Amino acid sequence: MAQRVIDLVLSAIAGLVSVLLSWPYWRTFSYWAESPGMWGLYFVLGFILAVYVFYVFLGSLRTLFLHDSQGRDAAPVSQEDRP
Repeated sequence: MAQRVIDLVLSAIAGLVSVLLSWPYWRTFSYWAESPGMWGLYFVLGFILAVYVFYVFLGSLRTLFLHDSQGRDAAPVSQEDRP
């Protein structure tokens, strides 16, 4: 449970950073939605999508390293690797 909370917090921070980094791009090119409500909805949905993508990425990264560590534990030790 604690790992999921950590992943969610890291994902939220990464999503916030990605929205903040994209802000100058939208402001420079003068893109603006028809209404302020739609603009807010656009950024809220983008933030939620970013959090989801980072959360899934962290989960798959953990699975990748778990399989890697299990593979090392199960690998036979050769004569050269022994002390």
